Amino acid sequence: MRRTPYKTPSLYFLLLLVLVILVLFLPVSKSGWSAREKGIIKGEGVMRVLTIEDKADSIFLRTPCKDLSAKEIRSEDYKVLAERMLATVTSPEQDGVGIAGPQVGIGRRVVAVQRFDKPGEPFEVFPNIRVTAKRGEPEPGPEGCLSIPGRRGDVLRWQDIDIAYTSPRTGNDTTERITGFTAVIFQHETDHLDGVLYIDKLVP
Repeated sequence: MRRTPYKTPSLYFLLLLVLVILVLFLPVSKSGWSAREKGIIKGEGVMRVLTIEDKADSIFLRTPCKDLSAKEIRSEDYKVLAERMLATVTSPEQDGVGIAGPQVGIGRRVVAVQRFDKPGEPFEVFPNIRVTAKRGEPEPGPEGCLSIPGRRGDVLRWQDIDIAYTSPRTGNDTTERITGFTAVIFQHETDHLDGVLYIDKLVP
C-alpha cells in the first residue's frame, strides 16, 4: 500500500461541518422542534431527498439521529412530517419502499416503511424505532437507496427481527416481530438513523 500525503481539510468542508453542528444544536421552539426542522416540515410538495452527491447532505446523512419526545409525537408538526414523508417515498420521482428522517433533512428517529407483510402492503410511519433482536443467519440480497442514486449492491440482512418503537396512537412503547423482505427494509432504514448507509455493509 502506498502512503498518501496528508491533506489539510478545505475551508469549504470545515465551514459545512460547523454549519451542520450549529443546525443540530440550535435552540428548539416550545413544540420541541427546531426552527430549521419546522421550516422543512412546513414546506410544500414532495420533500427534497438528501444524497451523498452533495457534501453537506452527506455530512448530515452520517449524523446519528435523536429520539422524539412524547410531546413532539403528539404534535401537529409530527403528523405533517409523517404525511410528507409518505408522500415523498411514494412519489413517482422516488418510488421507494422506505425512507428515514435524515434523508429528508430531519435528524430524528423516524422512518416510513412499506409493510409487505400486511394485506394491501400499506406504508406506515414509526417514531423512535430500533431493531432490538435478530434471529437466524443473515442472508445476502440486493439493495439500493434514494440517497445513493444509480447504485445497487448486495448486503447481509437478517430475515427475522424484532422492532421497538413508540406508538403514535397510544404513546406506548411497542414491539413487533417482522420477517421477510419487510425486515430487510426496516434494517436498511434504521441504519440511516445511526448514520450508516448500505454501502458501508456491501458484501465483498
